Amino acid sequence: MQFFSHIKRRMFMLAGLSLVAVAVGATPAAPQASVEYQVLKRPQPVDAGKKIEVIEFFGYFCPHCYALEPLLAEWVKKQGDNISFKRIHVNFHDLVPQQKLYFTLEAMGKADEYHIKAFQAFHVDHNRLQTDAEVMEFVSKSGLDKHKFSEVYNSFTITTSKLSRAAQLSNAYQIDGVPSIAIDGRYVTSPVMAVASMSRVTEDMQNRAAIQVLDFMIAKIQKERNAPAAPAATPATASAASAKAPAKKK
Repeated sequence: MQFFSHIKRRMFMLAGLSLVAVAVGATPAAPQASVEYQVLKRPQPVDAGKKIEVIEFFGYFCPHCYALEPLLAEWVKKQGDNISFKRIHVNFHDLVPQQKLYFTLEAMGKADEYHIKAFQAFHVDHNRLQTDAEVMEFVSKSGLDKHKFSEVYNSFTITTSKLSRAAQLSNAYQIDGVPSIAIDGRYVTSPVMAVASMSRVTEDMQNRAAIQVLDFMIAKIQKERNAPAAPAATPATASAASAKAPAKKK
């Protein structure tokens, strides 16, 4: 099928880039806006309280998302209460059953346990999860409660609300490739962006560079939030400043 051919082409291109690495530990030294990350022209509202919102846009069909997952999961765990982490399964190639699969796992509180298993079903077991029947085959083999899963999978919350919200966020963050990661409603990066200033890198280097960019962004945002606010000018201060200002020549 066309989208599988597209995936294979991307994998061959990545393999070509992987032939020679500039250095084993190469990473972006100082991430720059419009290079290793993008700044959104229209910041998006976040609902994370004092935490920093981080959203991963991904797809089970994506081999690069699968490759990134272990590093990203480890990073999220290390961040702890610093961040509020969310995932959005995109609707590329019209693979709605895969979207519904993730959002159902999330709604059931099973995403942490079964997320990697869904990736493995696609990339290892060759279950393409393209139809409801293929999704239910995965559910049966994974040991999930099939009846409960089916109820949630076919609910209005999943079939309408979650899918609609995913489309809205993908458009708002201008997501045209996965994996992509949004930070604090203002920034977007990805493994490809993270090595934009480097050449001939492996996929592992791309992914580790993305983690370094995420660390940089979290530290940058925390520094901004912790910076003392500039004191507001009082009427007395303003009057004193006005008295000291030199008179303009007429």
